[in-house]
Amino acid sequence: MLLLLGSGVASSPLSAQHRKVGDVEFANSGSAAAQDAFLHGLALLHNFEYVDAALAFREAQAIDPGFAMAYWGEALTYNHPLWAEQNRDAALTALERLAPTADARIVKAGTEREQAYLRAVEILYGPGDKMERDRRYADAMHELHTQYPDDADATAMYALALMGTAHEGRDFAIYMRAAAVAEPVFREHPQHPGAAHYLIHAYDDPIHAPLGLRAARAYSEIAPDAAHAQHMTSHIFVALGMWDDVVYANQNSTRVAERSALARGGRPTRCGHYWFWLEYGHLQRGEHDEAREILEACRDQALALAAQAGKGEPALDPDNSAVGSYTGMRARYLLDTEDWGADVLQWDVPLTSGPRSFAHRLTYRFTDGFAAARRGDLASARDALADVRNAREEMTAYLETLPPTSWGWGPRSQILEGQLEAVIEAAEGQIPAAIARVRDLAKIEEGLPLTFGPPFVDKPSHELLGELLLAAGETEGARKAFRAALDRAPGRRISLEGLAKAERGGG
Repeated sequence: MLLLLGSGVASSPLSAQHRKVGDVEFANSGSAAAQDAFLHGLALLHNFEYVDAALAFREAQAIDPGFAMAYWGEALTYNHPLWAEQNRDAALTALERLAPTADARIVKAGTEREQAYLRAVEILYGPGDKMERDRRYADAMHELHTQYPDDADATAMYALALMGTAHEGRDFAIYMRAAAVAEPVFREHPQHPGAAHYLIHAYDDPIHAPLGLRAARAYSEIAPDAAHAQHMTSHIFVALGMWDDVVYANQNSTRVAERSALARGGRPTRCGHYWFWLEYGHLQRGEHDEAREILEACRDQALALAAQAGKGEPALDPDNSAVGSYTGMRARYLLDTEDWGADVLQWDVPLTSGPRSFAHRLTYRFTDGFAAARRGDLASARDALADVRNAREEMTAYLETLPPTSWGWGPRSQILEGQLEAVIEAAEGQIPAAIARVRDLAKIEEGLPLTFGPPFVDKPSHELLGELLLAAGETEGARKAFRAALDRAPGRRISLEGLAKAERGGG
């Protein structure tokens, strides 16, 4: 039986609250009873609401155990191409519940088109190196898109698969190809969540962000009950320095995320990606009290989790642990308020001693040292520098065990160590040496692909260079440095204020 149904508001138990997460249509051979859950899961998948999407696909499997595409959908929830994350074992476990081998699974698909989707996912989780599998999967999705040009999901997923091949960071050529693929879907299917979502990712940098503003405005209305969708709009807003919109979007995303967590029987979080961006938006608006409240709430949660065995496991990406999230938010607060004697500096949390504890210690101690140097406490700054060096050595050794998809963390650690050395030199009166050091660091940062969101390097090197040059009375050089900082982080408050001072001749 071939069905063509829409999603929108589904009536399955998972969507009893009538979550609006976008409209999808997907011809398939599953039973009529399983369609609501399946299509709801597909819309959630396009929104990167991976946990809820997996639950919806499993519900479709329970209703129709032979529904091949429900297992395909669950398998895709374990691949996060833009974050270079993949849980291959979990995906294969899901697929094996349909049948034990790839050939047996493909036979269960009811149409040639569905078989093509299954063949593609078998490539994604097949043998071989992940980066090669990503490329081969993108090729398979290109073939599927070519064979079924009117299939909005095939086209949108091809655009996403393309971006998943940019293993060394944002590659403009790849991302613009993906945008060209997704644009017609957005035009012809204006309520499709994947089309708007993937366009935002494709245009998510200060150069191309104006092209993504239309998709960002639309996406918040397409999927009002998807927390990631509400947050994603702020990627374009941050890249354009639209701070009111950044705050509004992430207030929405945190509210929706809290509702979803409670509906699943979980507890709302006060740390993580959405809260970090909300804090940053408040800081750019000069709303330090609001930012402090967010930071304190995350600290409370990090302390609670650290007290539970196994809950404080460190991670390279700070968004992946409460302690890491707090550490990043603490750095952001102190560096952007420039309150070098704030009591926040005394808000300690246990920095876990696991195999990746350096990921937290590096940022935490850099922030301590930077603040100490700026208030003239050179002994504390040097102690922090020693800790930063040790953490960077551990990080360097760890990164050698990872694929090159972790490209940015090594240069970032080098830059943080160098910046701390520079601010100590400046505090000692060695201004020319500090300026020369930070010029070199700025060149390293310029060589990194543009990243999205709040600055990846906690204190942008061009911004720091501008401050040092301004202190030395070199206003023309400071103007150039602050403008370069604003090219990479448009509308950033400290860079704008620095530029204004430089334009006034340092006054």
